[in-house]
Amino acid sequence: MTGAAGPVDFVALMAPQIALRLARGAQIPLLCSALTGAVAVVLADLLARRLLAPTELPVGVVTALVGAPYLMWLLIRSRRGGS
Repeated sequence: MTGAAGPVDFVALMAPQIALRLARGAQIPLLCSALTGAVAVVLADLLARRLLAPTELPVGVVTALVGAPYLMWLLIRSRRGGS
């Protein structure tokens, strides 16, 4: 997949955190995390194709633009003591 879409590292970091908040459980649910990651990649692919049409952006760029601010927010929030 990396050869076709580029690196989508933020999905592996972002999906479990989103799934944890959606499931509201103590542990990260594996199935919900997998589905969240799949939906995130599909939405990022749609945005990458449609945002600057007819030019296509790499999917990794879109996932980084969405995932990086979200992960920064999670880090800042966890340092302040909120969960």
